[in-house]
Amino acid sequence: MDRAPFRLSPRGRQWFDIALTCALLAVAPLAAVGISPGTAVLTAAQIAPLFWRRSHPVAVFAAVYVTHAAQVLLYDTTLPGQLAFPIAVYSVARWRGLRWSIPVLVLSLIAAVVAAIDWMPSYGTPSYSTSLVASQAFGIGLIVVVAWVLGLLGHTREAYVNSLIERSERVAREADQRAQLAAQGERNRIAREMHDVVAHGLSVIIVQADGARYAASARPETAVDALETIASTGRQALTEMRSLLGLLRENGTGTAPQPDLADVPALLEEAAASMRLDTEISADLAGVPPGVALTAYRLLQESLTNVRKHAGPQVTTTVTLRRDGDVLNLTVRDDGRGASAADDGGGHGLVGMRERVAAHGGELRVGPVVGGGYEVDARIPW
Repeated sequence: MDRAPFRLSPRGRQWFDIALTCALLAVAPLAAVGISPGTAVLTAAQIAPLFWRRSHPVAVFAAVYVTHAAQVLLYDTTLPGQLAFPIAVYSVARWRGLRWSIPVLVLSLIAAVVAAIDWMPSYGTPSYSTSLVASQAFGIGLIVVVAWVLGLLGHTREAYVNSLIERSERVAREADQRAQLAAQGERNRIAREMHDVVAHGLSVIIVQADGARYAASARPETAVDALETIASTGRQALTEMRSLLGLLRENGTGTAPQPDLADVPALLEEAAASMRLDTEISADLAGVPPGVALTAYRLLQESLTNVRKHAGPQVTTTVTLRRDGDVLNLTVRDDGRGASAADDGGGHGLVGMRERVAAHGGELRVGPVVGGGYEVDARIPW
């Protein structure tokens, strides 16, 4: 996992600016021992605006620029407050970008020429020399340009980092939305399929009830058998209906017949054409409720599909389907690529499998196995 780029927190940025400004205010008197109270006040006025250099960089530059202009008018020498000027230029380029920083750069280069002329007497030069002024202005201007370039680079980097963060957040939101849509779609599919199961049970109840009503007077024993069938079928239908609790359903449901455990041999025969199969199917599966049978069939179907897509060639798959009391156990294990299999991230098969098993209150474990391969292990009670 890539490490996130280092960024100061809002509180950290605030404390950094306070520390920087206080350090300059503390160092300035040490750098100019014996300065007059007036120059000390002017130096403090040049440095103090840096407290707000992030929130109001243009205003801070204007304040620093004005105080330096006052220095040119009042003094013909450098002051420790000159350190604030490149920082102010950097701040505008860093937090206001190219549009504001170009005028700031032009004004700063003009100030560099003016400062070079103003400070000539302090260097012991009796007369102005064009070459000396030019070299001095070039040195001061170079400091300004470097600060300006660093600020622009920081501005560009921050914009790039912000775009990466926004993109990663958008991708995470889209992935979450896709997972929710996949789960919703699978719930709808389960609801449509279980509609047929429950509808079948209710139709049996209706037929048996009609038969019992007509036979009640002539053959009471037939009516008793019919009532027993109604009770059994009703309990089974009620179990299936409870499975639907919590599932959302779209309008309109299909009524096509759904597969059950009787269709498992045909499914395995189809899969045997593309892989080696070892199967262990229990013989006592006749009493498995239709909803559980349908879920087991779909889990087996999806598992075999995943083997074909991800396990690789020459793979052997072991399928175990057995009944333990009122629990149906299904295990599909292959000896293919396992954890090294490629995942394109576009499938939602595992989401659907979990939704199906959860609808019956069951357990599902999926994942690579030690030694290679992949395993799907489901327990579906009723």
